[in-house]
Amino acid sequence: MSRYRYRYNPERLEYEKVPLNWKDYLWWTTKALLIIGIIGASSILIFNAFYESPKQIIQKQEIRFLKSHVKEMKTDLGEMEKVMTDIAQRDDAIYRNIFGAKPYPDYLRKPGIGGTDRERDLRGYESSDLIISAKRKISELQRMMVSQSRSFDDVLELARNKNEMLSSIPAIQPVRNEDLTRIASGYGWRIHPIYKVRKMHTGMDFTASTGTEIFATGDGVVIRVEKKLNGYGRSVVIQHGYGYETLYAHMSEILVREGQKIKRGEVIGLVGNTGTSIGPHLHYEVIKDGEKVNPAYFYFNDLTPEEFEELLEKANRANQSFD
Repeated sequence: MSRYRYRYNPERLEYEKVPLNWKDYLWWTTKALLIIGIIGASSILIFNAFYESPKQIIQKQEIRFLKSHVKEMKTDLGEMEKVMTDIAQRDDAIYRNIFGAKPYPDYLRKPGIGGTDRERDLRGYESSDLIISAKRKISELQRMMVSQSRSFDDVLELARNKNEMLSSIPAIQPVRNEDLTRIASGYGWRIHPIYKVRKMHTGMDFTASTGTEIFATGDGVVIRVEKKLNGYGRSVVIQHGYGYETLYAHMSEILVREGQKIKRGEVIGLVGNTGTSIGPHLHYEVIKDGEKVNPAYFYFNDLTPEEFEELLEKANRANQSFD
């Protein structure tokens, strides 16, 4: 930079050389620094707008990774919720029903959470909704698991106090799996084989060869033995106590008498085709407190979980009954 500057003299009508003072140096220095600063800041802004630093690239990859796994966790939580709901339904429909207990109250299965806003610190971020939704699902599942555990404690206590009842309630298949040709029809609305109309089928049909052994499904007393040409044909009704009765129909031969005490697993008759029937089979019913219920839920004593699921699937098919 020159040590002089020029100043116009109107009296002499010419430019005069004037030495620079400290103010001039300060002005030029400030001006230069300002220009450099503007250029530098502009360069940084342009670079940040069009280019990413290695650190930013790693951070974005990390964010994508976390989002992906949070979504997967949310899907897994949804599956867990389905399982817990299924367990709760089995608890009420099977376990508690067996012991004559009332369903576990909904307000205990899904208790609410009071207090202050627990999600306050999670709000205001790009992924807030995803994280909040996942945390809510986790909290709900935790509450469901705790309440289900308490319900099972109740069921366990019922079981401890009802050993006699456990022996009495129907808990096995009346025909062995190896003797079955197939399960022809389950509990529900079916097409009647003779009348060809849609009719409620109040039991399960086990197809097997004539003469196949039929077993009592629980301890009890034979309260009825009938030998008819129509309807249930040759049939037996056993009273098990605790509100339970079972009916065995279309037998070819009856091997028990009225008033006889029966133990679970004892042979009471043979499969046949008597009464209103179109083929050899056993029509089996479970009656609880005077109401006919689905027998499929009472085979828990001699079936594995896999066999039980397969039996339910077969029994629920919409087909034609044998009686």
